[in-house]
Amino acid sequence: MHEFKWDGPEKLRALLGEVVSWKSMTLSEGERQFPAKLQAKLQDLTYFQKHPDQLALHEADLRRKFLTALYKHPEAEETICLLSHFDTVNTEEYGSLEPLATQPEELTKVFLESQEGLPKDVKRDLQSGNYLFGRGTMDMKMGLVMHMSLIEKATIEKWPINLLLLTVPDEEVNSSGMRHAVPILLELQKQHQLSYKLFLNSEPVFTQEPMDRAHYLYTGSMGKILAAALFYGKETHAGEPLSGMTSPFIASFLTQEMEWNDLFQETALGETTPLPVTLQQTDLRLLYSTQTPYRSSALYNIFMMKRGAKDVFDLFETVAQTAANKCNEVYKGICKKQNVEPIGKVKVIRYKDLLNYATKKLGEAFVNEVKADIQYMEGWDEREKSLRITDKLMLQCQEIAPAIVILLAPPYYPAVNSTGNELIEASTAFVRKLAKEKFNLQIKRIHYFNGLCDLSYVSYTGNEKGWRAFEENTPVWGDSYMIPFEEMRQLNAPVLNVGPFGYDAHKRTERLNIKNAFEEFPVIMEALIHEISTM
Repeated sequence: MHEFKWDGPEKLRALLGEVVSWKSMTLSEGERQFPAKLQAKLQDLTYFQKHPDQLALHEADLRRKFLTALYKHPEAEETICLLSHFDTVNTEEYGSLEPLATQPEELTKVFLESQEGLPKDVKRDLQSGNYLFGRGTMDMKMGLVMHMSLIEKATIEKWPINLLLLTVPDEEVNSSGMRHAVPILLELQKQHQLSYKLFLNSEPVFTQEPMDRAHYLYTGSMGKILAAALFYGKETHAGEPLSGMTSPFIASFLTQEMEWNDLFQETALGETTPLPVTLQQTDLRLLYSTQTPYRSSALYNIFMMKRGAKDVFDLFETVAQTAANKCNEVYKGICKKQNVEPIGKVKVIRYKDLLNYATKKLGEAFVNEVKADIQYMEGWDEREKSLRITDKLMLQCQEIAPAIVILLAPPYYPAVNSTGNELIEASTAFVRKLAKEKFNLQIKRIHYFNGLCDLSYVSYTGNEKGWRAFEENTPVWGDSYMIPFEEMRQLNAPVLNVGPFGYDAHKRTERLNIKNAFEEFPVIMEALIHEISTM
């Protein structure tokens, strides 16, 4: 009888504690170091000592790496890809308890001793003794630990199906890890003659509404796109306000049109996307002055199900045009009342058209230099760089102001959905039946995961026209942001997310349900893989 390292509730819990203690907040040094620690841990398995080439680290960006671990059965081609991310969000909200944020056993004890200021539902969960607290316990190191345990069992018991563990950095910000992993998945497929049967993620169960206690599995994931706008008015002195036009005046019309606009809302399979909302609204000047603000920007969050980038951008342009018309109408009325000549009409310009105009006027070399200068600014993220490139070009093309320049900013998550796929329907029915019979656990199906995840970058069904709109209107495209659309299309296996149950991802009360994570979830996952290997 072989002694498993990571099988059984106690061993799994100890492994989770260790993996959580390896701090790996997005864009931190810990995130860079994490995969090497994980690789060392997996090297403890006899299988990878015999097949060292099947356990590897691969380059992502910013000196970060992702890890693949392949268990290959000599006679199998069919492969389940076990997908996870190892980065977590930051821990500053833990305050004085921050040093314990990644020490789940200790943090849970300290919370139990001092429950002051904790919400009622959190106190109840603490006192029940059935929750383990800590950053990354739920989102999503328990999923990764589960995959490690499955790989171990498969290598020892020689399961008749291949398992490829893929764990990536940076899911929480730009999904850079997963975007870099897509070509490697295709390389591994070729190298080892794999046939991808399923992409199985184990993101945790997210509540559908506050205090939701239901368990879910997901047969798809919602998409998200950031629609952005640069508002370009005309500068003047605050003492002569009508000699110019402020960008906040223009911006107020578009934000009013965008915020909670149900034109962007989609309903599919009985589920509905959240309404769009403003994520950022900023004056692009870096210092205060009595010169009126004439350049500002906004970012609007839009969720998608059936729509692609082109559909959303076309709709965004229509809404921006409505905003510009209303803005011009109000402005004309003010000028008439004050008896002054209007400085012009606000127009809507796509980034692609601004780029063409600027290239014709200034030359390609100048435009490339503008982009390179901004890419050089290390303190700016992809969103800031997108807006600053647009701003720099508009500064050289002020004759086309006043204007609303519309563009797209990273990240873009295409929606993905495998509802109706034969394997997915059978797997969903199997998991629900098993959970009910074995644990009296009611698992409901959600068609679109509402937490956004890396499954968006596999099983892509969009067309070139759809992604071309994204490429053409994203200023950082090809320099610091890429999506491998063509390769994603080749990874055409269905997707499924079965994960552990917990609460409050991204909050200081993030917690994992102990019974579900260490007793129910492992049984369900193992049985599901065995079932799929027979389908």
